[in-house]
Amino acid sequence: MELLYLMIICSVSLAAIFLVIFIISTRNGQFEDDEAPAVRILLDSEIIKEDPSTVNKETSKEQANRKSEEKSD
Repeated sequence: MELLYLMIICSVSLAAIFLVIFIISTRNGQFEDDEAPAVRILLDSEIIKEDPSTVNKETSKEQANRKSEEKSD
């Protein structure tokens, strides 16, 4: 029976700790504006352009890998 009382005290104290952490985080603004990051990616109009020299290096590396794979077959 003493174990049951100990478990109840532990669970209530753990719930109180989580409640305090939740209240502190809401006061600090942790849960405000949760919709904007999801929408921001849809409205992002900046286009990322790749450097043509890096694209050519990547394709030459891929071609070298293909040639070595063909030789191993």
